[in-house]
Amino acid sequence: MFQAFDNPGPGRALQRADWMALLARAPVGLLESGLRGQATRPSHWLRSPETGLMMVQGRAGGTGERFNLGEVTVTRCALRVEAEGAPVSVGVAYVLGRSRRHAELAALADALLQDVAQQPALDAAVLEPIRTHLKSARQQRQERAASTRVDFFTVARESGGADDEEDAA
Repeated sequence: MFQAFDNPGPGRALQRADWMALLARAPVGLLESGLRGQATRPSHWLRSPETGLMMVQGRAGGTGERFNLGEVTVTRCALRVEAEGAPVSVGVAYVLGRSRRHAELAALADALLQDVAQQPALDAAVLEPIRTHLKSARQQRQERAASTRVDFFTVARESGGADDEEDAA
C-alpha cells in the first residue's frame, strides 16, 4: 500500500508525505532510538494525542466502485516545536492503533524534519533504519508466502490422475 514511500530514490529530495508514511508505520522502538536526543525539546501541544475511529474504504479489484470496508482505530496529535535559531514547526501524526507514544514521536519527527538543515541528519538517524526495517519485514512476508506456493501442474502430474490413463491408451 505504501511501497512508493519506502525508497525516495537517488537525488530526490525528501517530501513530507514520504516521511509521514514511514513514521506512521515505524516501530516505536526505532523512533525512540532515532529521536533520543530530540525528545526533550520544548514543545507545545496543539492537539494532544487522542484515539478514535476512522472509516476505511476499499475498491473491488482495486479499481471498482468504492465501498466502506470498516473502521480502524487511529491515534492522532499535533504539536509545535520551538527551537533557538530555527523557525517554529508544527508536526502532525496519524498512526494506526492506540499508541499515544507512537503518535507523539511521529509528530515530533515530522516537526523536526521540516527544518531543511536537519533533514540529512534525521534521515540517517530516523528514517533510514525505518526503511531498512520495513524492507526486511516485506522480504520476510514474501518468503513466507512463496513457501506456501503450489504448482498445480506438478501436483496433477504427480498424482497420476485421469490424464495419465488417457496417455497410456
